[in-house]
Amino acid sequence: MFWLSLDGFLTRIRPYRQGLSLLLDAAVVALAWQATYLFRLGFERWISARPNYDHWVLLGLVMLYAVVLWALRVPKGMWRFSGFGEVKRLALACAVAGGIAAVIVLMAQLSKVPRAVLALHPVFCLIGLAMMRLGYRMLYEHMRGRISGSSVESHRVLVMGAGQAGRILVAGIQHQGWVVVGWLDDDDAKRDSRVAGIPVLGSLEDVGHLAAMHGITHLIVAMPSAAPDRRRRALDLAAGTGLHVLTVPSSAELMQGSKVDQLRDIEPEDLLGREPVVLDEGGISECINGKVVLVTGAGGSIGSELCRQVARYGPATIVLYELSEFALYTIEQELSEKFPRIPLVRLVGDVKDLEHLRYVFGKYKPQIVFHAAAYKHVPLMEEENALACLRNNTLGTYHATLAAAEHGAERFVLISTDKAVNPTNVMGATKRAAELVISHMAGQENKTKFMAVRFGNVLGSSGSVIPKFKEQIAKGGPVTVTHPDITRYFMTIPEAARLVVQAAAIGETGQVYVLDMGEPVRIVDLARDMIRLSGRSQQEIRIEFSGLRPGEKLYEELLADSDTSVPTAVSMLRIAKLSDLTVAQPVLPWLMAAASAASASSPHPTVRHALQSLLSEFRSSGTSRT
Repeated sequence: MFWLSLDGFLTRIRPYRQGLSLLLDAAVVALAWQATYLFRLGFERWISARPNYDHWVLLGLVMLYAVVLWALRVPKGMWRFSGFGEVKRLALACAVAGGIAAVIVLMAQLSKVPRAVLALHPVFCLIGLAMMRLGYRMLYEHMRGRISGSSVESHRVLVMGAGQAGRILVAGIQHQGWVVVGWLDDDDAKRDSRVAGIPVLGSLEDVGHLAAMHGITHLIVAMPSAAPDRRRRALDLAAGTGLHVLTVPSSAELMQGSKVDQLRDIEPEDLLGREPVVLDEGGISECINGKVVLVTGAGGSIGSELCRQVARYGPATIVLYELSEFALYTIEQELSEKFPRIPLVRLVGDVKDLEHLRYVFGKYKPQIVFHAAAYKHVPLMEEENALACLRNNTLGTYHATLAAAEHGAERFVLISTDKAVNPTNVMGATKRAAELVISHMAGQENKTKFMAVRFGNVLGSSGSVIPKFKEQIAKGGPVTVTHPDITRYFMTIPEAARLVVQAAAIGETGQVYVLDMGEPVRIVDLARDMIRLSGRSQQEIRIEFSGLRPGEKLYEELLADSDTSVPTAVSMLRIAKLSDLTVAQPVLPWLMAAASAASASSPHPTVRHALQSLLSEFRSSGTSRT
């Protein structure tokens, strides 16, 4: 208790460190003057032999040393880190001040001041100042050892949230070099109390001045079960201090097996402030349990998360269909480790290869199909790769639906995008055409139920702005944003995948589901948050605006202007009532035939013209909507 009290006292006076340091140094200078006289004249004469103006000389010396010490920034030094570098700075200060003092005394012809005292005083000052600092460091390290079991300078932490998660966290980190100074909690009942032996110092709003008062190096937000808006508020308050901010896993991460004491850095998804997705677990389990599930694009950002979510419900087999060998290997290794009892079929395949798809569907008889294979990078697909985008996104969807229908799959779910609404780019147009494929197949009286799920950007997916911003920040900037006003809808990958699985369980044929993406996020605000969360400022990492790219919108939409939607039993899923799905259906077989017959040399204007023939709402980049 004594050492904790001493630590508390030292942290309370730390904001006044520079003034106290200068005051103590002045006292040492005065004591060194007395010690020098004592050493030179002995006990009998060290007072009686002094001149009557000695007190004025001493006052002048103290002021001179204070000025020199301040000029050399000695009071800014942190005594608990004192070492040889600090001794060198003190030696310089004493030499300069001692030399100036000797010159002034000699010029003023103060002959009764012993010359030996003038010469020895800087040495005594240096010894006193150095011993005081090194003594403090020894005391501090001994105190640290008694408190945390280690004399090494530790992380000084304030924990935001004095609940059960915080208590478990503190129990796990207190003896790992972390010193928990106190709690911050908005619960008035906890104010001025102690939780797990640690004081509750104030509310979350007090984080700024309490962090400065107690010399805090890190903040930990330990509020996994708090409402998203409260958690976001705590993160904003913590980030505003400029300190390194850590957090415990969210409630969703805890459900997936993460442990409370597994600290991690703040991620952009922590700032979304969205309510957790509540699913019909029973309905999903009934849909998937014991079934053969096939996922195309199984190694991609969405496809791999779909595999993880599907595996939770105990399918009979998961068929992993992926064009990239490395991506297939990666997801196969992960699933084998996490779900060793679920049989996996690992297939390198291309959705443009209809015969291979028919072979796979005929051999493995998948009952549930998630079609996530797609090209999705807008600028990359806009011109030279337009035909590849059409063949992969639209023709590939057509082939997959044909194979599913021919072999009696129960459900087929297409992963679509908000860029399919009033598309202004080839990627969005090909995904809109893929939705028409779903509508076309649903109208063919197949046994298979065909449906699509449409959502916006997912945080951290390949090609999204998050990995790009992280890379740019790591390189020291600049962070490039296309336009100051550009906004996008965002959702985490697990959240999107869970809703897709839910849509598969409740969906009826021909329906297009729209995910509730929450409020749109300004990309420039996201960039600023990421810079701030990295511990950098916008003065260090600047933001540059590069201009909208071909086919890019300022604002994405989830429903076209003439569309409406109706709610479902799941609050974050709505069914889009699309007004024009049947209008273009006669053109669809022609487009599929053209895409199949097209050669690699087909120019991109031809592809764009074919898509415009199918989609009346498709506008080229020159007539891009905002």
